[in-house]
Amino acid sequence: MSNSFSNQLRSVIEWQNPKSDTLFEKWTQNGDEIKNASKLIVGPGQGCLFVYEGKVEGFFEEEGLYDLKTGNIPFWTTIKNIMYKFESAHKVGIYFYRKAEMQNIRWGTPSPITYKDPVYNFPVGLGAFGNFSFKITKAIDFFTNVIAGEDYYPVKAIQKVILSRITQPISDFLAKASFSYVDIDKHRNEIAEFSKTSCESIFSKLGFELLDFRIEGTSFDEETRTRIGRIADMSAEAQAMKELGVSYQDYQQLEALKNMAKNEGGGNLGMQMGAGLGMGQMMGNMMNGQNQQQPPQQQQNNLPPTQPNPDDPMQKLEKLKKMFDAGFIDEQEYKQKKQEILSQF
Repeated sequence: MSNSFSNQLRSVIEWQNPKSDTLFEKWTQNGDEIKNASKLIVGPGQGCLFVYEGKVEGFFEEEGLYDLKTGNIPFWTTIKNIMYKFESAHKVGIYFYRKAEMQNIRWGTPSPITYKDPVYNFPVGLGAFGNFSFKITKAIDFFTNVIAGEDYYPVKAIQKVILSRITQPISDFLAKASFSYVDIDKHRNEIAEFSKTSCESIFSKLGFELLDFRIEGTSFDEETRTRIGRIADMSAEAQAMKELGVSYQDYQQLEALKNMAKNEGGGNLGMQMGAGLGMGQMMGNMMNGQNQQQPPQQQQNNLPPTQPNPDDPMQKLEKLKKMFDAGFIDEQEYKQKKQEILSQF
């Protein structure tokens, strides 16, 4: 009972110890507290709105101590008169808001941003994360367009507002910029600045300003990573074939013969033996240097090509080891062919 009586006689309206993650907060639910108040304290980095039936009737943007008993604040007198006539306390509300800059707010894309890789011509799912800073610049617009009557509005709620609007400019930029997935990270600042600038007018209408927007890192979805892995494997295989003087057609034939020889379904024994013989012959041809190209240094110096000796066991062993390291043959095939070469000594 004493607490209720004390609240009704409260003479000072003040936003005390607001939480660090609070942007807007309604000060009171009790009409008598407002009606009997004589002073208003607006702390550093704070602002205050007086709302009647959802409409902002007045606001304070400068910190300081205001005397509500004087006649210098017409809208306050109007609100008090209204409250004396109507008992319903919900008609009037006092909202404090954080005017200070909110820094280093974390963000991350809730789902991958999809665009088409201009170099490899396949869809890419890009995730991104970073931080941003912002501040409320037009409290009435923010209250009307963002708060929408809520009694409490935390910082995490504005994260959703920003991300829902800023991911589209990121996607548009990537679609037009012709950046392949390998170029994304070195253009992060450029992407972030474009996205921030694109949303300035949108956020201004909502009543706040995005002071900075940073992309700290990116990641790709599982499907994209699988495609990237396949490209990397194919590039490594192409480089290995080039060093061994093996054509892509020979490589495909070798893989086909290996798959036929290792037919898991059993298959025809004669066909498997034929595939094995064909694979052995092709490996022999590859090691004998049928596709051996003239060394670059000899081409540059216009020297006559040095013909490898196809019967030299050491050259065969060296090339066989390169084929094994490149993954063209498995360990069993490597050991079997190695034994055949060693038996020539």
